[in-house]
Amino acid sequence: MIHLAGLAPASTVQRSVLSQATGVPEAFLSKVLQQLVRSELVRSWRGSGGGFELAVSAESVSMLDVMEAIEGPTRMNQCLVDGPSCERKSWCPGHGVWIEAQAALKGVLGAVSIASLATEAKGNLASLYSSHHWPVPVLGVPESRSSPPVRGGKAAKECGR
Repeated sequence: MIHLAGLAPASTVQRSVLSQATGVPEAFLSKVLQQLVRSELVRSWRGSGGGFELAVSAESVSMLDVMEAIEGPTRMNQCLVDGPSCERKSWCPGHGVWIEAQAALKGVLGAVSIASLATEAKGNLASLYSSHHWPVPVLGVPESRSSPPVRGGKAAKECGR
């Protein structure tokens, strides 16, 4: 998400280039991208000019949003799930500590936008590409798309090959 936020507006990047740039194996990246597409944080386009792009403004997305899009709701411990998740919840001295720890984690991750991280990383990305001689990751977005964006399900799996 940080890499995507650092690209020019309305730009797409191919999964293989994103994999190289981030050092994330393509098979794993494909699964992460599918989750981000399903969560509507990322849009996927098919075809020769296709790839992945942010579906929302980077300013409106926090690290917490990204983490929860991939992993689901933040729950540091079973006792933090609403309802009868732990029979000791009412008297356990550790329960309050777990509540405080989760609130702190969510506060820290929720306070940082992907846009601010992308701004911080911009110089690093430029030097990364020049030092590895990778192709420029930004592909121009065609004026009109021949295929609609992929929204998850079977189409996302096919696009994520």
